[in-house]
Amino acid sequence: MSAFFNSFRDTSQRLAFSLLALALLLFAFDAAHAHGFKLGALEIGHPWARMTPPGAKVGGAYLSIENTGSTPDRLVSVTVAADIAGRAEIHEMSVSDGVMKMQMLPDGIPIPAGGTVALAPGGYHLMLQDLRQPLKEGASFKGTLTFEKAGTVAVEFKVEGMAGPKGAAGTPAADPHAGHGTPSN
Repeated sequence: MSAFFNSFRDTSQRLAFSLLALALLLFAFDAAHAHGFKLGALEIGHPWARMTPPGAKVGGAYLSIENTGSTPDRLVSVTVAADIAGRAEIHEMSVSDGVMKMQMLPDGIPIPAGGTVALAPGGYHLMLQDLRQPLKEGASFKGTLTFEKAGTVAVEFKVEGMAGPKGAAGTPAADPHAGHGTPSN
């Protein structure tokens, strides 16, 4: 390897090669830590939840859903392990005239054909109600997503730090749980 490395003519070529190698290594490391799930034409990207402080009763969970098919679908419900939360709901946060509004979406979220929907802080998200224990960074828990047409898929949520996964869409953003009068999740 050193003969290969020494074949570069000057320090700038060596530095450029080293930086390229480091970038490729970091990309491979990041890809190894990403996780996703597939259900027919639906691709669920990196389900994650934000860590919570002790005593928090609600938490937030996020993911992306890409519909590679030609038929729209709809995320209609979510469940998580009973030892994690009493129930999980699909919510939306929005700001209108400077006022934040949080609402449960009883009809779920439409997933357009050929489109992607991001559940991220500050927009669509999953609200974990009646937490049974704090969500600790580095832990994971099981959940189930149910779609109107595609059916049900088991997923695993990874618990990330307060800032969320590095590079996640929508992070950091306005706190989507501020309307609940509880600590940030």
